[in-house]
Amino acid sequence: MSRALPSALPRSLLAEPDLFDDLPPEEHSLPTHGLSEAGRPGLPLRVAPTLAETAQRIRPTTLAVDRTLPVIEALAGLFPDGLRRGVTVGVSGAGARSMALALMARATQTGSWVAVVGTSDMGLAAAFEVGVALERLVVVNAPHPDQWASVVATFVGAVDLVLVSPGHRPSTGDARRLAARCRERGSVLVCLFPEGRSPGEGWPGRIDLQFSMGAATWSGPDASSAGPLARLRSRRVEVSVGGRGVPDDGRSDVLLLPDPTGVPARL
Repeated sequence: MSRALPSALPRSLLAEPDLFDDLPPEEHSLPTHGLSEAGRPGLPLRVAPTLAETAQRIRPTTLAVDRTLPVIEALAGLFPDGLRRGVTVGVSGAGARSMALALMARATQTGSWVAVVGTSDMGLAAAFEVGVALERLVVVNAPHPDQWASVVATFVGAVDLVLVSPGHRPSTGDARRLAARCRERGSVLVCLFPEGRSPGEGWPGRIDLQFSMGAATWSGPDASSAGPLARLRSRRVEVSVGGRGVPDDGRSDVLLLPDPTGVPARL
């Protein structure tokens, strides 16, 4: 499902038609496997017009000097200066989805657009509770593996943050080209790896920043007082992050994802 976007956005925000025009000539194209947009052999593959139009209309106007995206207060211990643009981020372990949503929240509140590609179980209510501004969120159904990299590339450079959770293992070339496009355009690519799936299994390219979700403990009503409507109230998670721009020993913190009010909080 993709959300309808306002039609009155400035046409000056048009993205160029070549998805990889910022890369060397030999890296411009992704494999098309001989398919056209109608599935006929012999014609080049092109992304569905609705996706292209969406990306064109919401392309950011952020100046190159603004090199970080803001993060919510709960993540300040992990990112004192914000999330650096142009990086590929991996998030894995229990609570990975909640962390990914938390990374989006402050950016959307301050005017950035974010896109979610291929995470079919993304809960909009949960995103809203975390603080994501839904009017700046684009959700796209999982593309066919042959089209996945082209669809993601449409949004890299058109929005500030792109969240993906591919159901297949992308090729090394696709991962490398997407990472290069992020560096050129200043977008952040967040790769979500559900619990039980390691980054090495799901992503063949380099991960600049790796979030690892450690021990997670839920709290809620005592068993003696729990009725049929009782529910878990908060989850305590140990979070560590390492990679480029992070001290050699990494950074770690203990967060509530969520706290009893439904939002991320720092212990």
